[in-house]
Amino acid sequence: MNIFKEKARQELDRKLPLLPWYVEKYMDYKRADLSPTTLLEYARDYETFFGWMLAEGLTEASRPSEITLSDLEALRLENIDLYKAFLAGKRDRTNAKATIVRKLSSLRSLFHYLSQIAEDENYYPLLRRNVMAKIELKRTSKVRDMANKLEGKLLQEDEIASFIAYIREGYGHDVEGNKQALHAYRLNRERDASIISLILHSGLRVSEVVNLTVDDVDLDRKLVYVHRKGTREEAFKTGVYFRQEAKEDLLRYLAIRDDGYRPPRREKALFLAVPNGQREGKRMTRRAIQEMVTKYAKRFGKPHLRVHRLRHSFATDYYLQNDLYKTQEQLGHASPETTQLYAHLTDKTMSRAIDNRRE
Repeated sequence: MNIFKEKARQELDRKLPLLPWYVEKYMDYKRADLSPTTLLEYARDYETFFGWMLAEGLTEASRPSEITLSDLEALRLENIDLYKAFLAGKRDRTNAKATIVRKLSSLRSLFHYLSQIAEDENYYPLLRRNVMAKIELKRTSKVRDMANKLEGKLLQEDEIASFIAYIREGYGHDVEGNKQALHAYRLNRERDASIISLILHSGLRVSEVVNLTVDDVDLDRKLVYVHRKGTREEAFKTGVYFRQEAKEDLLRYLAIRDDGYRPPRREKALFLAVPNGQREGKRMTRRAIQEMVTKYAKRFGKPHLRVHRLRHSFATDYYLQNDLYKTQEQLGHASPETTQLYAHLTDKTMSRAIDNRRE
């Protein structure tokens, strides 16, 4: 069982009773096609929209769950324009143009379902007037925008080996005056180097790394077995290859895993951490891996490097030596359009390489 998918399902079950009844009806309609994680994103979008309606006095309801279909039918184009302005003006900067388009798209999908698919007991549409049908979504080139944002924030070719070497040795020299940091580093050096090396030499997602067990690793074939989604969101287990460099780091970690982290016999998680105040190792969390990568990246001089950018770094390097479809298969992308990101990134890499040629 994918623990992140299960957490998304549980959070979705908590949110749905707080939203109008017709949202749950829509979610039931979409469950066969969308994963719990995607449905949860939709629910969060609707939560934001209905909360905005309440704040703007566009309904007499006192809570989101009481907002009626008549309230939706009464919405006008200027209301949606104001909502777009609200999203664009959020101070936390969570709503880039592509995010606003996505939030409006999820809203339009709900309105389309209510006006074109769902029916009442007399076979009439649940929603008689659909204001969202009048909204034209100007989609940005998400792939190109993302490539522009990532430029200069990834590890390039030689930097991949340098970063792993820094984790193995260099970080210890940088913190040798801090006894607490040095002690933690010495305890976890092999584990940390193994995690980062595995991502940088395979392109695994952090969720896939977290879910790995010792039985998922085939060192002889240089394979790890992970759960991935197909085109219709069904999960399946598949082997993902990693490079020889990652094998060497895994061997060093596995040699100290049991003695260094003292896991109980039932604990099969590959990567472990010992929580404060406890003596036995437990599965390392996603957040712990994210914080670990950030810690090393800042000291290495790459403050913008994050755990998901390790995956991007691998993919850019891999794409330079392979084609689009091999890269798509290695990364587990359902569509080649997603993999196009690395075509944009490698275009930038090649243009820089030509300017930096040796005389």
